[in-house]
Amino acid sequence: MKEKQSTNHIFMVEPAEFYMNPQTLESNHYQIEDEDISKETILDEAIKEFKNFYEALTNNGVNVTALKGIKGCPDHIFPNWFITFEDKSMQIFSMRAENRRKEKTPEMIEFLKQEYELTDDLSHYEEKDLFLESTSSMVFDRVNRVVYATSSARTNPELTKKWCEENKYELVLFETQSHTGDPIYHTDVLMYVGTEVIGICFEVIKEEHREKVKEMVSKHHEVVEITKEQIMDFCGNSLEVANNDGDLMLVMSKRAHYAYNKEQIAALNKFYKKFIYADLSVIEKFGGGSARCMLSELF
Repeated sequence: MKEKQSTNHIFMVEPAEFYMNPQTLESNHYQIEDEDISKETILDEAIKEFKNFYEALTNNGVNVTALKGIKGCPDHIFPNWFITFEDKSMQIFSMRAENRRKEKTPEMIEFLKQEYELTDDLSHYEEKDLFLESTSSMVFDRVNRVVYATSSARTNPELTKKWCEENKYELVLFETQSHTGDPIYHTDVLMYVGTEVIGICFEVIKEEHREKVKEMVSKHHEVVEITKEQIMDFCGNSLEVANNDGDLMLVMSKRAHYAYNKEQIAALNKFYKKFIYADLSVIEKFGGGSARCMLSELF
């Protein structure tokens, strides 16, 4: 039986701390430093946004399990360190920033292990400076067993290849160039995969890789193209979810929803009962991540 692409159960982490993480600034070009606002104010605003987002999901029939984060982890709100599968297995991944490694708390791992069998833990690669940051580094086409990944400081190409071989996924590895000229730090910034549609920005994919990616994404899906300007508004950082009735919906931030044009919305409307969105502007500004980064899927 084929795997489902999306789930109706989401894992989120309410932050105990949230501010611009200096340890990730070098590779994440979407974070903004702002000395004028205190960490306390930023955290208060981020928690408000988190709660509103949580409510937007649950009000639309999505099941959400939310745990509390710990201090010392300014990016705990983005639980990108593990992945779950339909066979009730889970894996843990290697994170580049030292304070992101602390996000893998024993309590959270034990909580997940009540439901999932931990079959692999790639944390030991951190000592070798080899990083693969779970569903941020790898965008999954679960139905067709394809992984899309852009090489970056946080997505080691060799480790990605090894993981895909061991887990029997076809890998589409490519290189990107962001507005700064550096690689885009995470693949889920520029693309998402739904059951029948893929949203992707081809403009940021280096020319020598572009045709290969175009061919692969259009093999099983309709394609909605996103511009590089829309990436700055986090349009690529969306996630398909299901509600308890099995209806498919697309989750994004309010900023991303407003940045889509009418044609794109019309194209996406063919595949989704509804768009779920919330204002995540403080989280986007200081965290450099948006809706998709905040959601870990529980299969």
